[in-house]
Amino acid sequence: MKTKFFSISVVFIFLTITLQAQIGFGILGGVNFQNINGKDNNGNKLQNGLLTGFHAGVNVNIPVAPDFYFQPGLLFSVKGAKNDFFSPPTKASGDLVTTTKLSYIEIPLNLLYRPQLGKGYILLGFGPYIAFGIGGKENSEFGSISYKRDVKFKNTVTNLADLLGNAYYRPFDAGANIFFGYELSMGVFLQLNAQLGLLKINPEYSWAADSKASYKNTGYGLSIGYRF
Repeated sequence: MKTKFFSISVVFIFLTITLQAQIGFGILGGVNFQNINGKDNNGNKLQNGLLTGFHAGVNVNIPVAPDFYFQPGLLFSVKGAKNDFFSPPTKASGDLVTTTKLSYIEIPLNLLYRPQLGKGYILLGFGPYIAFGIGGKENSEFGSISYKRDVKFKNTVTNLADLLGNAYYRPFDAGANIFFGYELSMGVFLQLNAQLGLLKINPEYSWAADSKASYKNTGYGLSIGYRF
């Protein structure tokens, strides 16, 4: 029994060491250029401006075939948009301009192609992501007047009075990632990212059942990181 237990323990330790040797752990962060695209209540195209946000987190490269890896990650990401949904994308005197910042915990699940080029590696990845809203702010400005609201996450809003103190968005988002970059032999990497949200992030309002509104996160960004 002791011999069997010892053998199993040795195999487990060996597999753990082997797995750790193969998996590449990475940290990364960078800047986001985000927008909220889609349609307003009347079905017209939203005219929002870009918001500068950021992202930071970790990921791992898990080998699945020569030069191919499964790359799950965990990120904190700030998304959103500038300008009110009823205003033009440039601020002029008398415009009502709103800046919306949405904070998410995001889980990308990418497939990575990482062939060697020179002393480093090309990075080409794509895959889905899922994200969970954890907070945010919405600031509206009209001339010298400023009005701030906290972002709350609900699928359905039933009380019109709730909009006086809070802005509402759906708690769950999902979409597609694509990125391209290069990793140096020392482990430092740089990549360009693009993201397309596929789910509506605006909630349903019980008093506007016929609304055609459909807001979706979109954006691109730049990441820098280090692979251990």
